Amino acid sequence: MSFIFSPPNQLTLLRIVLTPVFLAFLFSSDAVLRQLSLVVFFIALLTDWYDGWVARRWGYVSRWGKYLDPLADKIVTSATLIAFIYLNLVPGWTVWVIIGRDVLITFLRTYSELKGKAFDTSKFAKTKTFMQFVVIFYILFLYVARDIEFFKTNYATAIEVLLDYTLLYSLMVVIALITLWTGVMYVIDNWKTIRELYYFAFRVTESGK
Repeated sequence: MSFIFSPPNQLTLLRIVLTPVFLAFLFSSDAVLRQLSLVVFFIALLTDWYDGWVARRWGYVSRWGKYLDPLADKIVTSATLIAFIYLNLVPGWTVWVIIGRDVLITFLRTYSELKGKAFDTSKFAKTKTFMQFVVIFYILFLYVARDIEFFKTNYATAIEVLLDYTLLYSLMVVIALITLWTGVMYVIDNWKTIRELYYFAFRVTESGK
């Protein structure tokens, strides 16, 4: 079991643990805690980069790590985007498209792992995740900056322009479309595995009748 709690996987698990802390700070009535939510999110970003580097540098690459790392990314991004819906920052439908795609891919990957089948990761998926993090950080920074005296005094108008709902709507549409496309690529790249899993599940269902 030691490979599960290897250093890179510990960093990945830390990213998951930080998610409720981030949300608690973000929804706090205390302006300082809301500002700290930005710090917590940035730490989560660093763990996303650093766990992969550690795994490759010290030879900790494992199937468990390859499964857990994208799962942690989805937990962080999904939780943050849902929070943005409640804060009226982004259109809800774009978030549900992203989450729906992530739930489907996570289900397929989980089922594939349980059956001992390899589920290839799209090379563009990491780029998609990076772009999601960039957009989320952009929105989060501007949202938090409205509470910081320096920004309120000197850049209040600029912040409101950059937080314009039309602009954020456009950004989220682009991210949703890219996320949806990577989901399609996952299905195409793993179609043989998905077909085998489907036939296996169908045979099990039929034999149980």
